[in-house]
Parts: sequence; structure tokens; C-alpha cells
Amino acid sequence: MELSLKHQLGLVCVILLFPALCYCKQYTESRATYYGTPDGYGNPNGACGFGDYGRTIQDGSVAAVAGLWRNGAGCGACYRVRCTLPGLCNHNGAIVLATDYGQGDRTDFIMSPRAFAKLGRDAKASAELAKYGVVDIEFERVSCKYPGQNIMFHVQESSNNPGYFAVVLLYVDGAYDVSAVEMYLKNTKEWMPLRRVYGAVFDYQNPPSGEFYLRFQVSGSAGVYWKQSKIPIPGNWKAGATYDSKVQI
Repeated sequence: MELSLKHQLGLVCVILLFPALCYCKQYTESRATYYGTPDGYGNPNGACGFGDYGRTIQDGSVAAVAGLWRNGAGCGACYRVRCTLPGLCNHNGAIVLATDYGQGDRTDFIMSPRAFAKLGRDAKASAELAKYGVVDIEFERVSCKYPGQNIMFHVQESSNNPGYFAVVLLYVDGAYDVSAVEMYLKNTKEWMPLRRVYGAVFDYQNPPSGEFYLRFQVSGSAGVYWKQSKIPIPGNWKAGATYDSKVQI
């Protein structure tokens, strides 16, 4: 039986609208609260090991997570969080970066004050939301966006050349988890795995002398693959220094 033009157009509309309807259902219902800081920014001592980057990235729109922590693999993930209280909430919500671990009262997010304030539709609404302390929300994972910014290797302050090397990756674009980091050993011509010591920090005891390359594994909806830095970590690397990988996802 042939469909009339009217029914054919109706079928096309259903097909075109179906992905959008599915997309709307990607939000997960939960709760969020916030922690206090002197300036409203994030915690520089967050469990991810991001340091001051974890305090100021995205203008301080960051959060501590628990269920989304995933043994540290959740560090650096971006989420759109929006509250669901009628008349008070900004429909666009807040984009937050997971930089810390924290458990609340059945919450998935403990947000910095600056991030929590973005949930309100205006300053008055944000102040009202703050009085609630804990609010109902819905959230979804979104791509982190760092236009024009390469992934950077930050050498942790606990490192000590030449005996101990610890590193954390910054500005990882997209919706990917950093699942592994490896170091290339020139003398044996092989890649050796670094250990995830905590959060987003990977370390290696007694690294090779001289310069060396790093590569990292990312996993996401597009699959699992490796990215290698285009330039090496210099042989005279220093604790607290940050080096450009010259690559991005």
C-alpha cells in the first residue's frame, strides 16, 4: 500500500525528530550542592592533582564528584549541569569540569561557588538557590572545549629529576578519558607504562636520562586510541614546569 504525500512527510518528520528526542533523554537526574572558597574559585588542592589549574580553569566553574570519579579516570571530564526548580533556574545551566573528589547528601556534584551561581537565571535567583544548599539537577556529559590550546604536560611538584617523574595532562579537549600514559625508553626501544598514582596523576620511578617522549591513551564514544606528543620532554625537565605536547584530541 502506497503512502500519501501527507503521510510520507509525517514519516520524514518523525525520522528527523527522533535523534533530537533521544538527545533530550541523555540527561541524568541527581542533586548538587557547593563548597565554600574565599574567592569563589575551585580548590587548588583537589584530588585530581590539577593544582592551580583546577582552581581557575573555566573561570573557576569546577566541581568535585563521587559517582563520576571512576578511580580518577573522571578527572577533567566536562558536564552540563542545570537545576530543575521552576522559576529560578537558567535553562543553559553551568558547564563544570571535574577537578576533585567529594561526597555529599546524595549528590553527584559539589560545585565551586562560581559554578553553582551559574545555575540561577539571574543574580537574585542564584542567591535564592544558594539558600537551598542542595538542589535537584539534571546533567549530561559534554565535550570540553579549549580552542587554540594544545594538551600540556604538567610535571608535578613532587617530582625530582632524575629519580622520580610525575605528570598530569591539562587541556584535554572533547569528551575523552585519559586511561593510560606511557614513556618511550630509547635504550630498550619500548614504551613503558606509567602508574596512575592518584586522580589524574601518573608517575614513573627512575625515568631515563635525557629527553623522552610521552604518549597517552584516551577513551570515549569514538573508541580507544593513542596520541603521542610531537616534541619530547627535555632532559633537564623541572618539577612544577609545564611542557607543550603540540597535539590535541
